[in-house]
Amino acid sequence: MELNKRQEQILQIVKEQGPITGENIAEQLNLTRATLRPDLAILTMAGYLDARPRVGYFYTGKSGAQLLTDNLTKIYVKDYQSIPVVVNDSISVYDAICTMFLEDVGTLFVVDQQSLLVGVLSRKDLLRASIGKQELTNIPVNIIMTRMPNIAMCEKEDLMIDVAKKLIEKQIDALPVVKKTEKGYEVIGRITKTNITKAFVALATEDL
Repeated sequence: MELNKRQEQILQIVKEQGPITGENIAEQLNLTRATLRPDLAILTMAGYLDARPRVGYFYTGKSGAQLLTDNLTKIYVKDYQSIPVVVNDSISVYDAICTMFLEDVGTLFVVDQQSLLVGVLSRKDLLRASIGKQELTNIPVNIIMTRMPNIAMCEKEDLMIDVAKKLIEKQIDALPVVKKTEKGYEVIGRITKTNITKAFVALATEDL
């Protein structure tokens, strides 16, 4: 977050004189309390300042990097997950390719007859299967998919930063968001690189 000149002045005053009331800060800057209120709100919500009733404003001592880290630990998968595109493990590679293009996604999640996760299909998997003279309508996806237990996944309460690390580590484009059941894992969402980007852009441009 980039501070404007007045916010930097407020921060300096609180650093040197805190705890200090909003009225006292306004007096030193020759401004009204109402004029100063939005800046104080921004600095407080961003984590640079802390405020206590009848006492005043304190400087938290946190750097921009520390504040960013704090905010990253508040973004969860459940806040940004999107609807998963799921296919049955018995469909053909041809049908999977059609589904991928029609849904405009890069990853399909494969489930069994009980709607439990059994595999993942990426663009690379389908492209690899398309090379050669094979009849794609006769090849079931369960032959080419990545199978359990080699599937990276996440849950809705996981932190987005941890999911981002997992995507980088595994060099994949998406993770299924799962709910654990007695028989296996139910797919309830997906997190993609696009979801990660949206979350971090929202954090960087948040109107505090």
